[in-house]
Parts: sequence; C-alpha cells; structure tokens
Amino acid sequence: MFRLEPRASAPLLWQVATPVMAVIATMITGGLLFAALGFDPVASIRTIFWDPLFGPASGYSRPQLLVKAGPLILIASGLALGFRAGIWNIGAEGQYIIGAICGAAVALAAYPHEAFWIFPAMIVAGAVGGWAWGMIPALLRNWFGASEILVSLMLVYVAQKIAAWMAFGPMKNPEGFNFPGSRNLQQYPAASNPELIANTGLHWGGIAALVALVVTWFVMSRHILGFRIRTAGAAPRAARFAGVRPERLVALCLGLSGALAGLAGLFEVAGPAGQITESFGSGYGFTAIIVAFLGRLHPLGILLAGLLMALTYIGGELAQMMLNLPASTVQVFQGMLLFFLLGFDILTRYRIRRRA
Repeated sequence: MFRLEPRASAPLLWQVATPVMAVIATMITGGLLFAALGFDPVASIRTIFWDPLFGPASGYSRPQLLVKAGPLILIASGLALGFRAGIWNIGAEGQYIIGAICGAAVALAAYPHEAFWIFPAMIVAGAVGGWAWGMIPALLRNWFGASEILVSLMLVYVAQKIAAWMAFGPMKNPEGFNFPGSRNLQQYPAASNPELIANTGLHWGGIAALVALVVTWFVMSRHILGFRIRTAGAAPRAARFAGVRPERLVALCLGLSGALAGLAGLFEVAGPAGQITESFGSGYGFTAIIVAFLGRLHPLGILLAGLLMALTYIGGELAQMMLNLPASTVQVFQGMLLFFLLGFDILTRYRIRRRA
C-alpha cells in the first residue's frame, strides 16, 4: 500500500517534468483512442504533431503556428497573473469576443475613411472593451462577494449572444447580400492586421504576445507588484499584513487579463478572422487556460505551451482533411492534456511513500 506525503516545497525537477509527462501520456492515450475508433494510431499522431511542421503541407501550416499561438500566448499571459494571485478568470473567451466587437466598431464607424489613427484606435478600443468586460466579475466580487469563476464564465455566453446580435443587426454588412456578418476588415487597409513578414504568419498580435511575455516576466520577477501577486496567492493573510489590498488586486488582475484578451480578439478580427460573425470566437479564451497551467504560469513556459497548443489546432485540422478524423479531435486532445496535467501535478505537491 502507498500513501501521499505532502512536500515542504515543490521540486523544480517535478515542476518541469510533469508537463512533459502530461504531453506524452496524452499522445499515448490519444493513440489508443484512435485505434479504438478504427484509425491508425501512429499515422494519426504523426499527422497531428509532425506533419504540420515537416509534412508535405508544412509550407502552409508552419506560418499558421504563429497565427494561432499569438492569441493563446497573449491571453494566457494575462490569466497567469491572476492565477498566481488566486484570482480565477475563466471567462477570457467573453472578453476576447467583446474586445473584437469594440475594435471592429471603431473600424466600421470610420469606414471608408483612410487614416493612420484608425488601427491604433481599434487597439485601444479592443483593450478597453476587454477590460470593461473583465471588470464586471471584479466589481461583483469586491462589492457583493460573488464568485469571479461563475460570473466570468456566464458572461461568455452573454458575449456570444451580443456577437450574434451584432452580426445580424448593427454591424451587418449592408453590401453583404443579406448574409449575417460585418464587413471584412481585411479588405479595409486602414483597419487590417496584415502579415508583417511574408510567409511567417507574424502579425501585430504576435508582436503584442511577445511584449506581454516580457512585461509579465518583469512584473513577476523584478517588480513589487509581482511580489504582492505571489504573496496573495501563496498566503492571503500574510499579504494583508504586507499591505496588499485584495480588492485592488482583484480589479487589477481581472481588468488586465480582460484587456489582453480583448487585444487578442481585436488582432484576430482585424486579421485572420476578418469580420464579426454570429459564431465569432474560436475557443482561444478557454484553451489559454490550459496554456497558462501547462506553462506553469511562467512566461517561457507559456510561450512553449502556446506553440504546442497551436500545433494541436493545426494538426487536428490536417487530420480531419487527410484521415477523416472527427472534428472534435482537438478538443479531446486538449481535454486529455489538462486531465493528465492536473493528475501528474500531484507529484509536485506530494511524495509517494510506502505505507508501513
């Protein structure tokens, strides 16, 4: 018989090893699942994890890696600050959608005017929209003690309904032959978010993600705010004695993570997505939660985890086209990855001992 003995501190080796173990376990379990469904497990895993980088279609799929990793990394950077403080923003998907709507609203209001200030104004509007949506659960928690987990999650569905209303109503393209959806911002040069370097997939969203990683690292390791965030997450009572105001920290973390999610939505609607539709939102806000935890809430880890999750998106699409795998392949992989990560995470907090 065995028992779990709490560790005094989490060893660095296990903190690094458990995400790797979770990825390997996900690949093995995924292969067994594909075999049970009647697919070649080796070919399926190769198509998802290898072919996007080195396969016949890699010329197209490699640039897509940065396209999909950018919003994941940008959102996860903001979420990591809150998670470190024990503040759980589960509704980044809603903030992502609202940021896209606010940014697109600026562009559509200025259409067809061409001016240099339009895209910067869209960036500000996207950040402010995401911040405002993130502040709703912050204020409800500070004023009424409401759970930010439930409030932020429920607001995702409100944001989705608002996006559908915008696509069918106020933002509907008058020249779109009565189809729902806004004008395509990619066709509006002053409001578009083009590829900065040809055939790389890098646009302004990728630059913003890298800046967010650097700022997050500086704040968490070199600034007094990072000390307060870490203290509030590890020892809330000690944080109060150290002068930390919990209500201010809640507002800061939820507002900042909402602003970064809103920026991600803005860069997406002005770039790869191009327009507001009734189904705008690709689940990046939820996937970014996995990215944050898989990366151990550390900027470097978030960078690597964001690239890995982007790879599963691209590989899942290739597997659907080439092997006719179910469309839910990506969601299954992401769910298993989070499951195994939480399971193996026990090893960082507990030591397995043989019971006497």
